[in-house]
Amino acid sequence: MNERIRLLFAEAVDIKLEILHNSEMTIEVAYIAPLCEENKINDFIIVPFTKDFYPFESQLKTNPEYRVVDDPAKWQELMLRGNVLIESNEIIYSFDASRIISIENPQTQVESAIQGPQLALSEDLNISLNLIRSMYPSPDLSVEEHTIGSLSKTPVFALFDQRRVDPTVLDNVRSKLMTINVEMLHAAGELEKLLIGKRKHLFPTVLITERPDRITKAISQGKIIVLLKGNMFAIILPATFFDFMHAVEDDYEAYWMTRFLIFLRYTSIVLTITLPALYISVVSYNPELFRVQLAFSIAGSRSAVPYPSFIEVFIMLFMIETLIEASIRLPRYIGSTATTVGGLILGQAAQQAGLVSSIMIIVTSVVAISNFVIPVNSLSFAVRFLKYPLIGISIFFGISGVAVGLFIYITYLCNLRSFGKPYMRIFGKLRPLEGDVGQVKIK
Repeated sequence: MNERIRLLFAEAVDIKLEILHNSEMTIEVAYIAPLCEENKINDFIIVPFTKDFYPFESQLKTNPEYRVVDDPAKWQELMLRGNVLIESNEIIYSFDASRIISIENPQTQVESAIQGPQLALSEDLNISLNLIRSMYPSPDLSVEEHTIGSLSKTPVFALFDQRRVDPTVLDNVRSKLMTINVEMLHAAGELEKLLIGKRKHLFPTVLITERPDRITKAISQGKIIVLLKGNMFAIILPATFFDFMHAVEDDYEAYWMTRFLIFLRYTSIVLTITLPALYISVVSYNPELFRVQLAFSIAGSRSAVPYPSFIEVFIMLFMIETLIEASIRLPRYIGSTATTVGGLILGQAAQQAGLVSSIMIIVTSVVAISNFVIPVNSLSFAVRFLKYPLIGISIFFGISGVAVGLFIYITYLCNLRSFGKPYMRIFGKLRPLEGDVGQVKIK
C-alpha cells in the first residue's frame, strides 16, 4: 500500500508512511500529518497495536470507526480529508483522525477582509499546513523541507503544485534555498532579502502574506510558497505588480465594483508619488496651468509662508512620515488616538503660524490617504520612498523633470524580473511560458 501511495501523491515530507510490527502481525499505516490528530492515531492505532492489549485484527473488524476501503481510487480523497489508511492482511481500512482547527488559529491582523476566510497562518507549521491542505486538497501539492541557519536550524517548507509550477522557477528557488548561508533566520522578511540577493530593488519582488486563501490561489496559478517555522507569514514567488495591487476581497466582490476599486488604487498610487512634486513644479515654475481664480487662491494661501514651496513640502512630509512611524511603533491601544490628535494639532498650528499654506495641508492629506489604499504593506512602504526623488527633480526642472522621472520609474518596472518572470504585469495574471507547464521532477 505504501509504495502505491508514494506514486499517487506528490513527494511531500508531511505524508507519513509507517510499517508497524507486533508479536502476531504487521500493518502498514499512511496519513498526512498536518491534517490528522496524531494523538488520536497514537491512542487508537499505534499504542493498541504495539502493546498487544487485545487482538488488533478483531478490533479492525468489530470497531465501526474502522471502515473497509474497497476502491483504491478513494485513497487520495480519504487521506486529504484527514483519514488514516491501514493495511492488514491485504485489506485496506480507513480511520477518521481529521484535525479541525478553529479557535487555536489566529485571526488576520495585517490583511483584513470583510468577506472571505478570517483565519491567518500560524507560527506552528503543522497548523499552517493544515489550513493550506484543507483549502487546496490536491494530491499534486508537493511539500519540500529545507533547513536554514547554522545556529537557528530553522525548518523552511516549499509548497507548490507539481503539475502547475514552472520548473525553471522551481529549480531557481531550490538552488537559492540550498545555498543560503546564515547563522540565524527568524522572519519571512529576512528570508526575502536572502532570496533576492544583494540587488537593491525599489519595488518588492516577492509577496509576503498571512492569508491562506491568497496562498492557495497562488498555488493554483503555479507559484511557489515558502513557510518558516515560528513565523505566521508566508512568501509567494514569483510576484507581479498586479499581485501587490490585488486585494483578497477582489475575488469576492461584484465585477464592476472590483474594477472600480482597482482603478482607484492605481489612481491613488500615481497621486501619492507625483502630487508633492507636481505642487512644487506648478507653484514655482508653471502657475499659468491653473485657472486665474485658483492661482490667486494658492498665492493668497502662501502669502504668509516665508520660504520656497519645496521647503514647505519637506516640512509637511516630514510631519506625516513621523506620524506614520509613530502609529506603527506605538502600542495598539494608544497609537491611533495619539497620531490622530497629533496630526490635527500639528496641521492646524503649522498653518496658523504661517509655516505652511492651507493648500499644502490638503496635498499632504491626499498623499497620505492615497498611500494607505495600497493593499499590500511591502509595496506601500516602497511607494512612500518614490516621491522623494521626484521632489528633488522637480525643484530644478519642474514638470518636465517629473515627466522624465516617471518615465524612468516605468522603464525600471518594465525591466524588473521576479525569479525570471516579468514584473510589470499590471492587469493580467502571471502564467508559465508555453512548454514550461508539466509535472516537475522531484529531487
